[in-house]
Amino acid sequence: MAVKIVSSNAMPAVELSTVSARYDRHGTRGVERLRNVSFSLDQGELCALLGPNGAGKSSLIRLISGQLQPSAGTVELFGQSPRGSERARQVAIVPQRSEVALGFTVRDVVAMGRAPHQGDLMRQTQRDRDAIEGAIDTCKLGALVSRRVDELSGGEQKRVHIARALAQQAPILLLDEAAAHLDIRHATTLYELAKEEVRARQLACLFATHDLNAAAQHAERVVLLRDGQVVADGPTSEVMTSEVLQATFGVAVTTGVIDGKHRYFLPATTCRGVDQSSSIP
Repeated sequence: MAVKIVSSNAMPAVELSTVSARYDRHGTRGVERLRNVSFSLDQGELCALLGPNGAGKSSLIRLISGQLQPSAGTVELFGQSPRGSERARQVAIVPQRSEVALGFTVRDVVAMGRAPHQGDLMRQTQRDRDAIEGAIDTCKLGALVSRRVDELSGGEQKRVHIARALAQQAPILLLDEAAAHLDIRHATTLYELAKEEVRARQLACLFATHDLNAAAQHAERVVLLRDGQVVADGPTSEVMTSEVLQATFGVAVTTGVIDGKHRYFLPATTCRGVDQSSSIP
């Protein structure tokens, strides 16, 4: 199943054309993570990336960010194939796990987001300082700017890493399981912040998650991956059905609506009779 998204933008922010990718291991060809994936993302679009463990979600994120190179096909940003600092100026990423910078303050870490815009001497301009202060304010970190990041709670640290990504002021924002291990309040804050930035700055935002409810609540569009391939792509209401989710995850999913507008999803039981090699209806 694939629903064509029609956009008014002449050129996608991100476009993958028949891309395959694999991880090399000890000089061998490694494990294939993605196969013949075609995918595009426009500015002003908030898209959720769903799929079981090993489906290729992180590989897709890594391809867009340039951390992984395709073994076939092309990956373009605004019609080009940028590398190095040029790509870093276009793509900001918040990973599931971020290294905690020992000894660095919140302001120090947020300022690291400006590195792609600075020269070898890493001198801050007024534009850099404005971007840093804006990100700190957006993520409500004003009271913590002088604190060491390694002394903060997990939720506070996540806000710092989001602020670093926002300070980068890239037109493409990638969230790779960024809400993992966060409580409900912090996870909701993260997604609401992403939505606000998409609206305010017309970002192209892709967030990988295992949380079906978060995807349904916050995303306008959903892409489902299974075994390294796109099995469904389209508006959230059309893609996130019991049948499609069951075929993708191999577990029965009960769906419902609260207050006439909020959809919810609950796993029912393992689908022992489901043929995981079958195609999506």
